[in-house]
Amino acid sequence: MFTTPEQFSAAAKSNFEAQIATLNALTSRAFESVTKIVDLNLNAAKASFEETSAATKQLLAVKDPQEFFSLTTAHTQPSAEKALAYSRSLATIASSAQAEFTKAAEEQIAEGSRKVSEFIDAVTKNAPAGSEKAVAFIKTAVDNANAGYEQFSKSAKKAGEVLQANVDTAVTQLAQTTTKATSRAKK
Repeated sequence: MFTTPEQFSAAAKSNFEAQIATLNALTSRAFESVTKIVDLNLNAAKASFEETSAATKQLLAVKDPQEFFSLTTAHTQPSAEKALAYSRSLATIASSAQAEFTKAAEEQIAEGSRKVSEFIDAVTKNAPAGSEKAVAFIKTAVDNANAGYEQFSKSAKKAGEVLQANVDTAVTQLAQTTTKATSRAKK
């Protein structure tokens, strides 16, 4: 039979280790997301620099104003499409990171709830006679906390979905605006 201080110590140690593991996993995922964003930005900057250099060379070789406007218009559409592709890539990275964080939080909450329930069950089995009301109170408090965690998780997930929908809407509106602007520029 385990004594109560030993049970508390083991539970606290287990909880601490789980939190450290979750923190390490989240840090790793955050670092991966930042790395993806940095790579995206570097690739976009490199491509932009190369395209700007080529466009500048072409524009410097222009012989008349009509050719200048024609070249300027020709470069508008690809630039707008690239900006749109960049926005979509950035939104995908952010969405993926948010989904991974939500999943990790849900796993941590589920695991923590399971461990707390196991601990309470173990303590209840060893509880002295007459402590049924205190044990029932603790179980109710834990159940309420679990319900709160679940509600928080659902709210966070819903907020992530709303954010993703807003990003998708913004990207779509940007695409429509870009398409209209380039259509007008070609006329």
